[in-house]
Amino acid sequence: MIAFDWQRMLLDDFPLAFLGEVAFRALFAFLIVFLFLKVSGRRGVRQLSLFELVMILTLGSAAGDVSFYEDVPLLPIAMVFITLLVLYRLTVLGTRHSKHFSNWLEGKPVTIIKEGKYELKSLDHLNISADEFFMELRQLGVEHLGQVRLGILETDGDVSLYFHSSEEVKPGLSVLPPEHRPVYKRMPASVVHACVRCAHTQHIESQQTALCPRCGNDIWSPALSHKRVR
Repeated sequence: MIAFDWQRMLLDDFPLAFLGEVAFRALFAFLIVFLFLKVSGRRGVRQLSLFELVMILTLGSAAGDVSFYEDVPLLPIAMVFITLLVLYRLTVLGTRHSKHFSNWLEGKPVTIIKEGKYELKSLDHLNISADEFFMELRQLGVEHLGQVRLGILETDGDVSLYFHSSEEVKPGLSVLPPEHRPVYKRMPASVVHACVRCAHTQHIESQQTALCPRCGNDIWSPALSHKRVR
């Protein structure tokens, strides 16, 4: 084998006209995935359930093969599309008639914030980092958890928030980036602090340490109490 053999690297033994077949195969693969999304009635990836995402990945893998490999015929890929579509329709029918099946397949909305504090049982089962979660809260206009009355993680991964009125906002855990959210074990000032694990708030005296009565954590951050700017 010759290194940097441009003929092998660019086209190998295929004729130049094979590039036209690749273009046709890519168009076929695109139409198959596009038609599936149109038939399923979904407008975007954020609306896909876990089951639908797996189906799209399966179809995408098959469509990718037919795009690039000359020995993969088109009709079997069309059969993959038909099979997945029938499976999708049967699954939708099953979720409409069985709540247990629907919950098992798509999951249920999960309460993650209640009255400015984390729901610990919910967080322990979620595979999400604090920084990632804080970023999503900031994008929804949250500065600290004391502004939030209720936070629900929907089955599609979106977070739905219900806010306190300005008069009801409480001191809460900051969701700002680390450079704006200092943490301490020994408090530098006598102010209300928020537990960085569960968002419980309490007043702690200067130079004192404390264990959170809610989760046992000993790391705190000064609580914020700013009103929400709409």
